[in-house]
Amino acid sequence: MKILIIQQRYGIGDLIIFLPYIHAISKKFNVKVSLLVKESSKASDLLSNDEHVDEIIVLDKDKDGIFGFFKLSNEIKKRNFDKIFIFNSSLRYNLIAKFAGIKSIFQYPLFRSKDNLVHSAKIFTEDVTGKIISTQPSLKIKSIEDFDKSVKHICLGISASGPTKRWGIQNYIRLGQELSKKYKCKFYLAGGLKDIDLINKFKDSVIDNKCQSFEKLSIKETLPIINNCDLVVSNDTGFAHIACALKVKTLTLFMDSPVMTYGKYSPVMEVIEPVGQKNSTVHDTLGSDKISFEEVLAKATSMLN
Repeated sequence: MKILIIQQRYGIGDLIIFLPYIHAISKKFNVKVSLLVKESSKASDLLSNDEHVDEIIVLDKDKDGIFGFFKLSNEIKKRNFDKIFIFNSSLRYNLIAKFAGIKSIFQYPLFRSKDNLVHSAKIFTEDVTGKIISTQPSLKIKSIEDFDKSVKHICLGISASGPTKRWGIQNYIRLGQELSKKYKCKFYLAGGLKDIDLINKFKDSVIDNKCQSFEKLSIKETLPIINNCDLVVSNDTGFAHIACALKVKTLTLFMDSPVMTYGKYSPVMEVIEPVGQKNSTVHDTLGSDKISFEEVLAKATSMLN
């Protein structure tokens, strides 16, 4: 039996949140599955050691539009899938599955305009498998030697998909300074080349000698480092969700994204919202300047103890 799963959402966090459901479908039918995902999900890096995933098909720009419709249909058809699971309500993907000759199509109800990312996927997959599914994701990586246990290894997720989702870099630098007064620390700066200006501010700070940057590493190369950290303090970005899937203690700062969707699916994730918000932060909250430094420091210290 050959199974295709479509998860077309953009981000790393989206892919991580869907992992329990991808794994559940694989287990239900006792077969590795193929995934149709966007390159931005970094599925190739994240799932290279996943025992439930057989193949990753990239949903690139060439598969958009009317010509892309037929190109994607043909690409899927030649693989002779028996079943397809579509984690959205799009008529386009439903028709693509039919054009590809897949007889058994499972999908959200068509034309549904909104859904809760976690709840919809959970209900959909539980209906298919007949089992209750935990929302806690799991990533598999190759084991490496543990880090020095006399040091607190702390990953700082300074990156974000936009400036309104980013806590000020001086706050992160100050957090590093304050934690260094309490513990022997090493900090890992979770950001890429697009974050080089922020990384350079750390390099110009008094804790530069305690920092290692991810700027030249692939996502796959960062996984063993994150896995060995004692704590991740991060904006709502892919690195926070990776940490959750690795079951690393994670403190995520929500200031302009939906906390009830992205902050409540894993017991290893603690969240902080802008002052005055409680389980209410959404897109357009614009609360980056209302995250309490004292609250972040206190929570981070508590999670390290």
